Amino acid sequence: MDIRRGKVVRLYQGDYGAETVFSDEPLQVALRWQSLGAPRVHVVDLDGAVAGELRNMEVIQTIASALLVPVQVGGGIREMSVIEQLLKAGTDRVVIGTAAVENPRLVEEAVRRFGESIAIGIDAREGKIAVRGWQEQTEQKAIDFARSMIGLGVRRLIYTDISRDGTLTEPNFTAIFELVNTFRVPIIAAGGISSINHLKMLKQLGAAGAIIGRALFTGDIDLKQALAVVNS
Repeated sequence: MDIRRGKVVRLYQGDYGAETVFSDEPLQVALRWQSLGAPRVHVVDLDGAVAGELRNMEVIQTIASALLVPVQVGGGIREMSVIEQLLKAGTDRVVIGTAAVENPRLVEEAVRRFGESIAIGIDAREGKIAVRGWQEQTEQKAIDFARSMIGLGVRRLIYTDISRDGTLTEPNFTAIFELVNTFRVPIIAAGGISSINHLKMLKQLGAAGAIIGRALFTGDIDLKQALAVVNS
């Protein structure tokens, strides 16, 4: 669930000018996914990702306190105090992206204090990391960034291929395969997942999980059916 101005939206390839609004009621959407069996709800504060600070905290807190399934949150998390606030609010896992690139010491301290509750977002465009809501491109290779994060004790990575995100095409299977086979930590795949076959392939490649966005809203993936298939 991507939140922008308090609404559930999806972008196309991370383009804030190519936004589709799917709901004005984020909590109702989250409860719907829970009712269909979602094992976890992934929430991104898009406003926060660009601004560098959470802008939809009230929405996030409402979701985290209402759901029975774990909630993980990313977008604009750049300070330890915000990590603490999210975890106290009932968030199960915090995803750090830009701050991990710009302030690795924050990651090291967060992992030391909160362990499995910290995940790192590897947001890549053509194999290189993008930051600040995907608006700024770096020259750092995703594979090198992943290695540096694991060296700091990170125990879980979320890989998003920006060029495929929101496109309903297919995941970057090659990049995911490389990460899975290079590192011995769980790799969660995101970006371009639009069919149950994609989920089957990701599972076969060894991905620990998958984040599905637009395909749930468009009906390209039926959540109950998908869960039945991947859990069989």
